[in-house]
Amino acid sequence: MSRSPLNPNQLQSVGSQDALAPLPPPVPQNPSTHSWDPLCGSLPWGLSCLLALQHVLVMASLLCVSHLLLLCSLSPGGLSYSPSQLLASSFFSCGVSTILQTWMGSRLPLVQAPSLEFLISALVLTSQKLPLAIQTPGNCEHRTRARASLMMHLCRGPSCHGLRHWNTSLQEVSGAVVVSGLLQGTMGLLGSPGRVFPHCGPLVLAPSLVVAGLSAHREVAQFCSAHWGLALLVILLMVVCSQHLGSSQFHVCPWRRASASSTHTPLPAFRLLSVLIPVACVWIVSAFLGFSVIPQELSAPTKAPWIWLPHPGEWNWPLLTPRALAAGISMALAASTSSLGCYALCGRLLHLPPPPPHACSRGLSLEGLGSVLAGLLGSPMGTASSFPNVGKVGLIQAGSQQVAHLVGLLCMGLGLSPRLAQLLTTIPLPVVGGVLGVTQAVVLSAGFSSFYLADIDSGRNIFIVGFSIFMALLLPRWFREAPVLFSTGWSPLDVLLHSLLTQPIFLAGLSGFLLENTIPGTQLERGLGQGLPSVFTAQEARMPQKPREKAAQVYRLPFPIQNLCPCIPQPLRCLCPLPEDPGDEEGGSSEPEEMADLLPGSGEPCPESSREGFRSQK
Repeated sequence: MSRSPLNPNQLQSVGSQDALAPLPPPVPQNPSTHSWDPLCGSLPWGLSCLLALQHVLVMASLLCVSHLLLLCSLSPGGLSYSPSQLLASSFFSCGVSTILQTWMGSRLPLVQAPSLEFLISALVLTSQKLPLAIQTPGNCEHRTRARASLMMHLCRGPSCHGLRHWNTSLQEVSGAVVVSGLLQGTMGLLGSPGRVFPHCGPLVLAPSLVVAGLSAHREVAQFCSAHWGLALLVILLMVVCSQHLGSSQFHVCPWRRASASSTHTPLPAFRLLSVLIPVACVWIVSAFLGFSVIPQELSAPTKAPWIWLPHPGEWNWPLLTPRALAAGISMALAASTSSLGCYALCGRLLHLPPPPPHACSRGLSLEGLGSVLAGLLGSPMGTASSFPNVGKVGLIQAGSQQVAHLVGLLCMGLGLSPRLAQLLTTIPLPVVGGVLGVTQAVVLSAGFSSFYLADIDSGRNIFIVGFSIFMALLLPRWFREAPVLFSTGWSPLDVLLHSLLTQPIFLAGLSGFLLENTIPGTQLERGLGQGLPSVFTAQEARMPQKPREKAAQVYRLPFPIQNLCPCIPQPLRCLCPLPEDPGDEEGGSSEPEEMADLLPGSGEPCPESSREGFRSQK
């Protein structure tokens, strides 16, 4: 192992060939920094599996948090099936959605997982559901007290059947997930995300990212408080591995036979594994101390099966009610806002141009398909691009389509084995809180760093940023602390308004979008530059032409699907790249590996790097 005195060079790897290469060296005017030699070569399969395992751990943390908070909000009761099977069905749907997303969706290395937007709407739906005993005449006083409670519990009297109420509540939530997926898929097929996204400048996306990083602090603190010692230990190890030891280089021996011209390239192993190493260490320590216990809500009286094939309607079909329809609309709008922010953030972390309209539309349509699958399988959570997993990409400063494909396969494997999925519930809650806290902090800092793209000294921009962030945090807190819930007299409308007004990311995106596009301002002031209605255009304009053309290929459809574009009906042509896209100008179509590879392949010579905001290939 060698310790470099220089600043750590950032690595990125996108594409099926997964060549690793450094991002641009620091500013040459700084005499204390120097250029690093490019690290070229194929990504070893062993390292890919470890990176995929890291993503699975982050996803498992998010899945366990979502399911645990949802099941805790219900009254004491039980399920007619094992909770580990419920968790396994979520893993399976997330795995399928991840593979579809990276193969023919946005084509970015985005891991799909249940976002907190689904959880918020699900909690509102279950709290607004009146049990049968409350609906009977002569019980008005009990009904008033129940409506005054923000988190309404199902009745516990002898005339209530907790098991039936629990199953019915989850069926209704699954119905809302199906509605959300259908609405998202319809919006994607009609090209609505592609038409909205170009109007989302830095003053729309940056406040959304800041709110996304701050919105989970309450849940993170709740889980860390279970044992602050373990939580601080995880956070400390993640910071040390990713930052203090980030420039430590190891010579990695690839697991596949290397060519005669290839060399063993050193890799920053501590930074690349800055999630796996801390979680594994603290997990082992907590096991010796007796803290690795399965939460009661996720445990089952009988052992979960080793092999299980999830299929629709195994327990009960999703329940479609007016309340589920209202919650599904809220889920779709909030999850779409969150996913568009993930697309922009992931592209920026990997130093790619903003996703074009056709990539955004394809991505959201396939996310909707994943949510429909999740609802049909009985999962109470849909699928969306995961902010914690994107934060993990920013933490280790590397991303790969090959790794994302492996994550999808691993999740599908966990979905086929509830016993293995139940093993991940033994991760201590403080460890889960620590991991989510660090990854959310990366998302928060990425949001703050995006403000420099616009004129932040402008009074117009100061108002938009402050108003969007403050109102997005104020309204959910007000509804959470309100002594009495507002009532319009129609329960579905109450669910819809309550769900939308407690979604921080949706509120930040909506207020920023309306203010940004209605308050007058110059293109330069808004951070758009040259009159191009595209996010982060200031960075995109500085990118040299050849890397820009090659980078644009990652958003194109894979080779077999692209040949079918002429046969697609005209209303769905928004899912296909335009003929004048940069990737089509060099003539002909290429193989999938060539379209997806954004960095020099293992068989190409390493280009020299220059500092123009992005890497240039000569």
